[in-house]
Amino acid sequence: MRLNKIQKTAVTALEDIKARDITVLDVRKLTSLYDTMIVATAESNRQVNALAHHVRDALKAAGATIIGVEGEQSGEWVLVDGGEVVVHIMQPAVRAYYNLEELWAPPAAQRRAKPPFPAAA
Repeated sequence: MRLNKIQKTAVTALEDIKARDITVLDVRKLTSLYDTMIVATAESNRQVNALAHHVRDALKAAGATIIGVEGEQSGEWVLVDGGEVVVHIMQPAVRAYYNLEELWAPPAAQRRAKPPFPAAA
């Protein structure tokens, strides 16, 4: 998946403040609400909020429209909605519990099962 300017800006902003386990998911085939979901881990409430503010400011500077920021009060999970890109910043326990990557990853290709061999008469 090629990252466009807005996606690269969000990932760079996360890397600037040492976010861990940054995952970029192309969700265009799963929803019409946005194109890309980015999930990252932060170690504390303070880091979650710092990352969210930095991502918001970087996206705004890159020309993205910031639709909203949710969850800043608790600091366990903050969502930054940048229109075509949504960034989730979570503490490890919250990320493990909700497991967004599994929910939003495209379904794996399924192989058709071969019919069993006929029994010998």
